[in-house]
Amino acid sequence: MKKVFLGFLILFLSQINAQNKPKEVLFTIDEKPFYVDEFERVYNKNLDLVKDESQKDLNHYLELFVGYKLKVTKANKIGLQNDVKYQNELKSYRTQLSKNYTSDSKVTAELVKEGHERLKKEIRASHILIMVDENASPEDTLKAYKKIADLRQRIISGESFDRLAQDYSEDPSAKENKGDLGYFTSFRMVYAFENAAYKTPKGQISNPIRTRFGYHIIKVNDIRDNRGEVAVSHIMLMNQKEGEDPEKPKQTIQEIYKKIQQGESFEDLAKQFSEDKSSASKGGVLNRFGSGQLSSQEFEDVAFSLTKDNPISQPFQSQFGWHIVKFIDKFPIKSFEDSKTELENKIARDDRSRLITNSLTEKLRKKYKVKRDEKMFTALSKVVTNDYYDAKWEMPDDVKPFAGKLFSIESRTISGEQFLNYIKSQQKSGTKLKPISKALDILYDKFKDDQLNQYYNDNLEVEFPEFASVVEEYRDGLLLFDLMEREIWQRAKTDTIGLKKFYADQNNKPRWKTRLDLAILSSTKQEVMKKVLSMLKKGTDYKTIKEKLNTNDVVNVMVTEGVNEVGSSVMPKGTKQEVGLSEIFKEGDYYYITKVNKVIPEGDKTLDECRGKMVNDYQQYLEQNWVNELKKEFSVKVNQDVFEKIKTRIKK
Repeated sequence: MKKVFLGFLILFLSQINAQNKPKEVLFTIDEKPFYVDEFERVYNKNLDLVKDESQKDLNHYLELFVGYKLKVTKANKIGLQNDVKYQNELKSYRTQLSKNYTSDSKVTAELVKEGHERLKKEIRASHILIMVDENASPEDTLKAYKKIADLRQRIISGESFDRLAQDYSEDPSAKENKGDLGYFTSFRMVYAFENAAYKTPKGQISNPIRTRFGYHIIKVNDIRDNRGEVAVSHIMLMNQKEGEDPEKPKQTIQEIYKKIQQGESFEDLAKQFSEDKSSASKGGVLNRFGSGQLSSQEFEDVAFSLTKDNPISQPFQSQFGWHIVKFIDKFPIKSFEDSKTELENKIARDDRSRLITNSLTEKLRKKYKVKRDEKMFTALSKVVTNDYYDAKWEMPDDVKPFAGKLFSIESRTISGEQFLNYIKSQQKSGTKLKPISKALDILYDKFKDDQLNQYYNDNLEVEFPEFASVVEEYRDGLLLFDLMEREIWQRAKTDTIGLKKFYADQNNKPRWKTRLDLAILSSTKQEVMKKVLSMLKKGTDYKTIKEKLNTNDVVNVMVTEGVNEVGSSVMPKGTKQEVGLSEIFKEGDYYYITKVNKVIPEGDKTLDECRGKMVNDYQQYLEQNWVNELKKEFSVKVNQDVFEKIKTRIKK
């Protein structure tokens, strides 16, 4: 909920970099000024994005804006900005926002393009892994490399890849799957592995490649086109709850399937019988989807197996219930433009991000000239011993000699003591590089790069004023969310007495249309329905009717029972709003009989029946009253002359 709320808030408050010009005060809250330029930028930026026409009215928009600033003022007054949770969330949001400024856009664009090209194909590959730590000694690294290179040569010479994978691969699953990883596409494997797989021709063996797990050789078994997306419709009967007959939905879905085979409309049957309420009224049509987008692998596999020539599946069961699926169409993978943002997010979480980070770091090395104090570096090098390799090295008792400058970035000084603390923190990385002087040179370069990136990140607000504006918006937005949660949302949920009174005071309560408690019997055969009508008039129950008229091979009649509003897609249009048994009537390809047990007249919904809407309306009621109280608590003064000038400018 918080992300949705803040997303709306940024839509409402998005603004561009401030200009260096005198600022006019539009209004004050307890003498604190709020300026014209901010209000105008916010209004103009979002003019075409706001769907509510009332919010385009400048007078109404000013009310909203003042109300927002009042809430933020209240939040600061009661000290919400000092809450540790708030501060941590703000830090998290800033970190997320900063990613757009702490990456190399050119490298990112190249990786996005590459990732999209690779998404077009799925590769089935096997591998053999010889494990070696990222920080292993040169001797251990060379040993692992020679072992994997020897295995590759044996395979090229004619030995079985599968057998060698079983006997030598250090991937635990290889004993069972012979190194077979199945089909995958980009972003499914570590980047180095993916690179080798996509660059190796089908049927070939890759050269040894290094990942953080060790050395691999890869055999590409197959390459196929990505399945893309599929559009289907379905009929679903939910699995029975505990204590109910588990065979009932299976029996019913089989009956529906027979009716489809008899030529009855899939869409009409979906409207009558599917228990997926979100799709039943649309004839069972689902939004199109790709591999892995649904929660049911069984459903996806069946859907993708269907074609125009084989459009209807047999009944099958998933974890949700029993289904029959009908093919509509298939679609290729998303275009580059449509998938660009999604791919950028994946890259940020992938090994590829190292390439982006390295590119930015190289630019920062050129931007900020760093000169090391060699005297300080020599002094601290003498206190780092070979105990480092065993993670037993300790800081010297006296660190005062290292409190001075090791290097500086602009106005920020980095001390020798900071570097020593960094060295201590890196002991468990397990580096084997010797002698210790070489290890220290590597550690220094990493430390310096870390400090460059940290300085750059810390000063984003100075480098990019637009970034500072967005961070400020999030800062206020988080405060406002916490305040609204406490003052409005929780109260609306928990104040049962207030909610009941609010509901009772509503002149136009949500209403039910006329409802019918009824049974609907249907068939495509008129002669069958004549028998049904005769049996109903004799008092025969629905179960007996189905048993007598349906067979193992043919489903002649279906029965649906329930309470439905008049006009519901489930109910035939010819249904009469009166208690009793109807005559046979026809709509489309179906003959119907309805038996109405009860007519429930239209009327107000109870609070429980419309609780969601009432809670939402109650929240809005509480918020408006609260804003009115804030206007009494704080002194708000609007400069009307300035506001009139704004109106004139915007109208032009």
